[in-house]
Amino acid sequence: MSANEETADFDYEALGLVAGLEIHQQLDTATKLFCQCPTELRDPEAATRTFTRYLHPTRSELGELDDAAVEESKVDREFEYLAYDSTCLVEEDDEPPHELDEEALETTLEVAQLMAMEPVDQAHIMRKIVVDGSNTSGFQRSTLIATDGEIETSEGTVGIEDLLLEEESAQRVAEIDDGVRYSLDRLGIPLVEIGTKPDISSPEQALEAAERIGMLLRSTGKVKRGLGTIRQDVNVSIEEGARVEIKGVQSLDDIDDIVRNEVARQATLVKIADELTECEAAVGDRQDVTDVFEETDSGVIAGALGDGGSVMAVPLYGFDGVVGREIAPDRRLGTELSDHAKRHGAGGIFHTDELPAYGVTADEVEALREAVGVDPEDAVAIVADETEVADAAIEAAGERAETALEGVPEETRGANDDGTTRYLRPLPGAARMYPETDVPPVEPDPSDVPEPELLTEKVERYQDEYDLSSGLAEQVAYGKYMPLFEDVVADGIDPTLAASTLESTLTELRRDDVDVETLTRQHLEDVLGLVDDGELPNEGVTDLLTALATDPDRTAQEAAEEADLGGADEDEVRDAIIDVVERNEAQVEEEGMQAFSGLMGECMGALRGKADGDLVSELLREEIQKRS
Repeated sequence: MSANEETADFDYEALGLVAGLEIHQQLDTATKLFCQCPTELRDPEAATRTFTRYLHPTRSELGELDDAAVEESKVDREFEYLAYDSTCLVEEDDEPPHELDEEALETTLEVAQLMAMEPVDQAHIMRKIVVDGSNTSGFQRSTLIATDGEIETSEGTVGIEDLLLEEESAQRVAEIDDGVRYSLDRLGIPLVEIGTKPDISSPEQALEAAERIGMLLRSTGKVKRGLGTIRQDVNVSIEEGARVEIKGVQSLDDIDDIVRNEVARQATLVKIADELTECEAAVGDRQDVTDVFEETDSGVIAGALGDGGSVMAVPLYGFDGVVGREIAPDRRLGTELSDHAKRHGAGGIFHTDELPAYGVTADEVEALREAVGVDPEDAVAIVADETEVADAAIEAAGERAETALEGVPEETRGANDDGTTRYLRPLPGAARMYPETDVPPVEPDPSDVPEPELLTEKVERYQDEYDLSSGLAEQVAYGKYMPLFEDVVADGIDPTLAASTLESTLTELRRDDVDVETLTRQHLEDVLGLVDDGELPNEGVTDLLTALATDPDRTAQEAAEEADLGGADEDEVRDAIIDVVERNEAQVEEEGMQAFSGLMGECMGALRGKADGDLVSELLREEIQKRS
């Protein structure tokens, strides 16, 4: 039975499942956390210049080096940064950070209230060492704002350990020849991190807790929306396993699957460790086996050797049949070894549980076994690449094989789109944090911070106050345009018009491939204002929004005038209706009022959105009755 087939049979209580969440949510502030640059993302093509950096780990105040930072620094990479016309010296790490953004702090305190948390008396900004290039400085600034809260789920209370306000990392754009390219538009956007206590005991509860926290965050109306603006990290362990941090879960719906698959992975690794212990398995020394493959037909190996590379091998005594064992859907122990090898620039590994294959023949497998001196119950892993890369990669693969003898390693893993995970780095320790000396402490004052209305409460209020249907009320409350809806309704715009435009109309346009993302808040406010002032009929909203999306540099007024979408007076409407009725005079005489539906569509088309449907309907009925 494969690992994924077993997940449905797991007794999570018996396995001792313990899980916690870390939710990272970007705040929708006007400026970044430590400078006055805008928080809007830019097209990488708009970059005006680039610069490069090489980052190295630094020691904590106690003189310690963080294990995760040390491993990251072993991979020699150049980091290239895309800078824009709005990029400042703080973002480039050429100027000290400014004071903490007040708007971001206030929003964070609102979040704290929604989770019944206790704000700290004084918040100190800390530096968290990060040397993967995602921060130009080599660290991320973070500050603890509140502690000791809770949320409710159907499976019980989940404690909230801490709430931090942080700066977002730079956006990874592409892999380049010598390293990674990042965009600085995202770097420094205010970000809240919410960490739960390890109170979660099932995949379903993990999903429910994440959904609850997401709803509370959106209730503030001050968080960014869209792909990449919220990320979930999940900490998972079972009693005989180890704590594993899974980073970068982009989709909320994936959380329960992530937990299930991680439980399956850990449970399988525990079984594998027991088997390996029983047969006294061991990992041998790495060896150069290039001679075995001098005449190989394997494209991967021949390519490496043709470039002057080598084939390095590590014997895995007692591992036969184990390296190819599935430990998660479509992932095997060999995949884990390969993940570690890839960290050093290799494309991956081959191992004898999967060979002969990939152009490697049975004779070459036998020669490989003889060269490293293994028996039938043993396995061999190999890496073919540049000599230096191959040597570092096979050493890393061997080290991961040694941890398989012990069971589940503590580590940080990355979430894959299919609900599985991959190795990233060791778990970080306390040595990665030290005080930020360039920013003074702040004293959070929650006394003037109002408690936001929950989205669930908004839905009920929209139905009661604005007479919206339950479905439309929920769409608006949970939608990205909720803050705009509340603002325009407060300014006197009809709630039904605002709700239907911001949800139904924009959704329909999006389905028709209209690029509604180019529409700004000002566009939407002005379109609704034109309708409210009687300068644009309801029927003209779709055409006007389409015109603005096509050319967003125009104002709503300019686009309406260019498209001749202004409201027609009653005489113009009647003349257009009479023209339609006279063209269809025979149909009207024969069908009478039954001709109304067909003619209504023709009239609206003739008026091209310049008249309100109710007026057109009224006048059309009059004209048909005159001729019936």
